[in-house]
Amino acid sequence: MQYIKWLEEIGIDDIGLVGGKGASLGEMYKSLAPSGICIPNGFVITSDAYKTLLSANKAWEKLSIQFNKLDLNDIEDLQKRSKECRKIILECTLPEDIAQQITQAFERIQGEYGDSISLAVRSSATAEDSSVASFAGQNETYLNIRSLQELFDAYKNCLASNFTDRSIHYKYDHRFDVMKVYMSVVVMKMARSDIGVSGVVFTIDTESGFDDVVFINATYGIGETIVQGSVEPDSFYVHKPTLKKGYCAVLKRKLGQKAIRMIFANKKDIMKKSTKVVKTPKDDTKRFCISDDDVIKLAQYALKIEEHYGKSMDIEWAKDGLDGNLYIVQARPETVESKKKKTRYEAYILKERSKVLTEGHAVGAKIGHGKIQKITDISAIGRFKAGSILVAPATSPDWEPIMKSASAIITESGGRTCHAAIVARELGVPAIVGAKDATKLLHNDQDVTVSCAEGEKGIVYDGILGYEIRQIDLCSIPKTKTKIMMNLGNPDLAFSLASLPVDGVGLARMEFIISTYIKAHPMALIYPEKTDKQTIKKIKKLTKMHNDNETYFIKSLSEGIASIASSVYPKPCIVRMSDFKSNEYAGLLGGKFFEPKEANPMLGLRGASRYTHPRYKEGFALECKAMKRVREEMGFDNVILMIPFCRSAKEAKDVIGVMEEYGLKREENDLQIYAMCEIPNNIMEIDAMCELFDGFSIGSNDLAQLTLGVDRDSETVAFDYDEHSYGVMKMIEMAVQGAKRNCRHIGICGQGPSDSIEMAKDLVSMGIDSLSLNPDSVLSIIQTVSELEDASN
Repeated sequence: MQYIKWLEEIGIDDIGLVGGKGASLGEMYKSLAPSGICIPNGFVITSDAYKTLLSANKAWEKLSIQFNKLDLNDIEDLQKRSKECRKIILECTLPEDIAQQITQAFERIQGEYGDSISLAVRSSATAEDSSVASFAGQNETYLNIRSLQELFDAYKNCLASNFTDRSIHYKYDHRFDVMKVYMSVVVMKMARSDIGVSGVVFTIDTESGFDDVVFINATYGIGETIVQGSVEPDSFYVHKPTLKKGYCAVLKRKLGQKAIRMIFANKKDIMKKSTKVVKTPKDDTKRFCISDDDVIKLAQYALKIEEHYGKSMDIEWAKDGLDGNLYIVQARPETVESKKKKTRYEAYILKERSKVLTEGHAVGAKIGHGKIQKITDISAIGRFKAGSILVAPATSPDWEPIMKSASAIITESGGRTCHAAIVARELGVPAIVGAKDATKLLHNDQDVTVSCAEGEKGIVYDGILGYEIRQIDLCSIPKTKTKIMMNLGNPDLAFSLASLPVDGVGLARMEFIISTYIKAHPMALIYPEKTDKQTIKKIKKLTKMHNDNETYFIKSLSEGIASIASSVYPKPCIVRMSDFKSNEYAGLLGGKFFEPKEANPMLGLRGASRYTHPRYKEGFALECKAMKRVREEMGFDNVILMIPFCRSAKEAKDVIGVMEEYGLKREENDLQIYAMCEIPNNIMEIDAMCELFDGFSIGSNDLAQLTLGVDRDSETVAFDYDEHSYGVMKMIEMAVQGAKRNCRHIGICGQGPSDSIEMAKDLVSMGIDSLSLNPDSVLSIIQTVSELEDASN
């Protein structure tokens, strides 16, 4: 019988013979390698060899006996029986014909790559990497295999790993017959990531299920540290639709600590660890471990793989430190987010807040609460109480029996594709990974609430807090004539809100990105020498990974805006240029050196007047360069720019002229420029304004203050602040009529319609083109607007 299959002979239909991993690698090697995807060559020792070995050694009955009275809930009994099963496999003698064929295959691959070749030997179970179960980390892999004897030893140990306690438990949980899951073993040239870089790629966002992005993790050395959760990797997103159009740009990135890396260790036999963990050189931790070109190439590989399989994929990759090539070493269907119904919207909403105990990376957009139980060693997992919140340094597949009974999981290390994250996602349990010092900051039996429903940051709150779960069938949401858009300033929330049935983003605030991500005043970045030594030091720390300070600002702002625009692409995303007041700008790093002290900043140097003023004109140039990059280099031509607080038509002309200087010309590359309608005078000049702008968005917050003469933040007179008052609504009506008279788009992005259904009704009755709402108001207002439109027909 033939027990060896080379990758070129294998297709996706051969899972029963070569397992999920082997079938996928063969399919890619045969079908995708010709298109330019680098996949190391290799062979598979088939499941027929596994069956023959067990039959020749009369092992089937011995194994079966171990499962007759297995109690999965008795962890000690499970561990005892699984150990006996592995012993049975390891004591088997390898039949001569199997040994001979393995020897011939080993000699052939040595002939192809040279005697110094290093091999990766990977378990490939016949139920593994399917669309219903990933088997992530369940079975063993052996690296840096260099001799024939090492290969024989690694092979038998891979077969034995079919019966680890974690693998047995996983099979029972997913209703697989343990005795009918057969093991094959993949043997392939190892990409030398031990002296290079490695990671994982998902063709879907693993938290939100947003499938218009490719998500990439990367770290130095062998990628096992990512899976183990022992390292926080670099992470990158690439936007699929714009990449397909030829725009090769990173959408979003985050620097990971990468404090350690896994490399080869000297070993004498296969049972000794073939790898070791060492500290990453400090300079390497401070920079991204792969280039933007590498990120784009990986994303392009991922798109080809996804297109070939016709489903969202989970892909492992490695960059060889010797030849510099990027290799795909594994691909399997993504088994969590891709299976969720896209027609349902589920939102967990925290109804109160308390003291923040610790933070990390959120996994899953859910909330959980309970009592803390710290488990710091695998030997103690038998003491875990179901329903508790598991707190651990990290997890491995051996921890899975208790992870499924936890109400939430918190680990001190790891990124969003580590073992704890993968399993928590599969189990539907909220988890926070990379919560530094969690085992020290949290205490056994302490009541806490774990919130993963506030963006990419997971937060542990003190005490049991109330929350609600909203579940809505998106198929039942009516389509309205009035466009319903959403206000969004935080890029970290964009992907999780992408499934909302909106007609675009009606207000993307630049201020949040500048204050939260950039943190420094634009003029301080241009002229750091005009600040002080302490500020210069802080600016250098912020911008250390960029060629210069201006590049730091432009890239940070453009990637933040692009992340928001990607969530609704190709629907419009209206981006308001910065609208800080002078006192708010002064609060940015270095801002106090460039901002005037104004008695009334609300009516001072802000909005359009700032963009042409000598104090800020060069700062506005950076904003324009960032928006030009978003549209022309990153491909987000759905971005519409909006000018805030424009006091007159004359001021509008000046600003538009400055924007043209910086390459943002109306109608060129289909660029549209809107203005905020928030000052009574620009409503009075609406006809003149219509000659200069393509559309308008009513800022009802400032319009109400200026119409009523009331500071809404003043406790003394705030009772007179009412956006739905007669005077304010009359001004809005004039703006709507003026825009329609001139065939210009007009919407509203102020707080009013989000808070007041009656105001929303009146705006629809006026014939306003769009309502831009806070995300939590979108679904209820859609229903209201639909009913109103139906009643008027």
